[in-house]
Amino acid sequence: MNTPSWKEKIGRFFLDLDARVDSLVFQSGRGLGESYERFSIFMDRFHVAGFKRFLTEGFSEAATLGTVGLLVLLTLAGPAFRETSDEDWLKKSELAVTFLDRYGNEVGSRGIRHNDSVPLEEFPDHLIKAVLATEDRRFYEHFGIDIAGTARAFTANARAGGVVQGGSSITQQLAKNLFLSNERTIERKVKEAFLALWLETRLTKNQILKLYLDRAYMGGGTFGVDAAAQYYFGKSAREVSLAEAAMLAGLFKAPTRFAPHVNLPAARARASVVLDNLVEAGFMTEGQVFGARRGPATAVDRRDERSPNYYLDWAFDEMKKLVDTFPKSIIERVFVVRTGLDVNLQREAENAVENSLRQYGREYGARQAATVLMDIDGTVRAMVGGRDYGSSQFNRATDALRQPGSSFKPYVYAAAFEAGMKPTQIVRDEPICLGNWCPQNYGRSFAGAVTLTQALVRSINTIPVRLSVMIGDTGSDIGRAKSGRAKIIKLAQRMGLRTPLPDSSSLPIGAAEVTVLDHTAAYTAFPNGGKAAAAHAVLEVRNGLGEVVWSFAKNGKRPEQVIKQQVASDINAILNKAVEEGTGKRSILDSGIKSAGKTGTTNGYRDAWFVGYTGNYVCAVWFGNDDYSPTNRMTGGSLPAMTWKQIVGYAHQGVEAKQLLGVTGSNPPVVAQAPAETDQPQSVRPAVLSRRAIDVLQRVERRIDEAMKTTANDAASMLPSEKPALAASTGSRQ
Repeated sequence: MNTPSWKEKIGRFFLDLDARVDSLVFQSGRGLGESYERFSIFMDRFHVAGFKRFLTEGFSEAATLGTVGLLVLLTLAGPAFRETSDEDWLKKSELAVTFLDRYGNEVGSRGIRHNDSVPLEEFPDHLIKAVLATEDRRFYEHFGIDIAGTARAFTANARAGGVVQGGSSITQQLAKNLFLSNERTIERKVKEAFLALWLETRLTKNQILKLYLDRAYMGGGTFGVDAAAQYYFGKSAREVSLAEAAMLAGLFKAPTRFAPHVNLPAARARASVVLDNLVEAGFMTEGQVFGARRGPATAVDRRDERSPNYYLDWAFDEMKKLVDTFPKSIIERVFVVRTGLDVNLQREAENAVENSLRQYGREYGARQAATVLMDIDGTVRAMVGGRDYGSSQFNRATDALRQPGSSFKPYVYAAAFEAGMKPTQIVRDEPICLGNWCPQNYGRSFAGAVTLTQALVRSINTIPVRLSVMIGDTGSDIGRAKSGRAKIIKLAQRMGLRTPLPDSSSLPIGAAEVTVLDHTAAYTAFPNGGKAAAAHAVLEVRNGLGEVVWSFAKNGKRPEQVIKQQVASDINAILNKAVEEGTGKRSILDSGIKSAGKTGTTNGYRDAWFVGYTGNYVCAVWFGNDDYSPTNRMTGGSLPAMTWKQIVGYAHQGVEAKQLLGVTGSNPPVVAQAPAETDQPQSVRPAVLSRRAIDVLQRVERRIDEAMKTTANDAASMLPSEKPALAASTGSRQ
């Protein structure tokens, strides 16, 4: 027999392998077929037809969709539960702050300390019933989400074609107050629902109701029913009448619209609805509420009272962030905070805004304004977040995002000077296009060859766009402009603009949105010799025992060098010319103090700005409309510059004027208390302490505190046998 060759062996091996694979596939297929047949026979036992099949398939689809929906809802709700991960979540929500101005005078408070509030059993019965009848009649019956109430509200709103009835339970509203913001999104509603269920498992119904009564915003800068009763009626919530209770219960829905000190007729109409709810819910009879209808409540007249509410809201938000950095050994969350607020400057800023809007607002078609005044070290002295806090608590100084227009250009020129360009360098004002976009100057004309100083003073639009190309890296104009804008964005953010600055061809002429507060803070780098200062309200924090637990002087953020000192000097010199020779002439101070600043006007005249500074202060003023509707051709050099002049001129009365780096000409040593004679009514600022005197007093205060601590520690460490002897010697000297 011949021995097969190696080729024949390989051929037989593959034939054998092929046969085995074919057999395996055949056997597997036959096995799967038999298994499927057996499975089909088994499932035939559950076969339904007709109406039963319709119900079964409907239930199956509902179960599938419900499972998927539940997973989606859990995914959306996940971030909300991070707020509850800390076991001390309730204690964290009990932050109570008493605010003082820069001189130590109390100016207001925010937050609430639950342990100090009125116990639930001490609230009048008619007040509790009024709240439940209006906000959540089935509160003690549902599990945190009132399904019936939600359906009823949905039906009522659908019939009315708008929101006329709320569907959130008291527990849901409490969840929002404790953990969430006021944004109107589906995601927030999902979080609110899950957190309501979570609260129901952690707290009793009475605890939930008590927290709700203590935490809700009630208008007028007050939080909680007791604080509202004190503010509106001058009495404790324990003592309110049925008419007053109805008015308080009506505030939960819309505290701004129904605040009695703002709109008493609307508040009384809302209170009447609450009385109707009491009768409809069966909590009271018509005879019981008749007296409250005949004699509606009257609020305390607070028209002459002014509280710096926009400032305090912002300072409270700052404190919330600050408290999170405190050591865990600080358990009590009750603090006394000294702020940088100057009450006189605050009042003058409010008057300036109101007077400008009253006199010129209709002419210019502007209904709102905001301003921030700060020291060049970032300490905010005054803040106006809108025309009327009672009408709108939205803080336009800290939260509104508005285009800065040409007031953004100093950041562009600073970036150019940082890149090595000089104020005397010649550039050409001529048409330039980046893709399909071609910027136009205000007068739709071109000046030809100009220096960078002239370009910024005259607020030429093409030059900043050209500079973004010139400071960019190599490549095409579009590519270089993009890299140049990246440098501008980086510098502007280092200087203090914290909002996102989207990259666009029009960014160099102010297309990106900023806040008034950030814009003001970023400008501090110019009078500060290139050092950017962080805007802050809090100067010192003391606990309930009077001990200093934080101070800005010791723990605050130090100014950071963001541009060269020479660059800051060059910008100061140019912006001083912009005030004295350019678009900001209406901001020139009558006292002769040298200032610098830049106007800003956006497309369609939707925003008008003036941002300026002296050696002492930085101030930004914005005018516009909340709905972004255009003004009547208002520019930054008109009403904003005039308002800036009134605020900053007042701020310098009796203050030693500091010289601006790079600006020629001397300032008067101290501005007279009485302002110069003008056609406009002027305010006289009360005498103020100098910075040096304030520093001396603060050092004395710190030494007294240290001496008291040393004495207390010595007394605590004294042996018991020594204490009677000390007491005896003390008594012998008396």
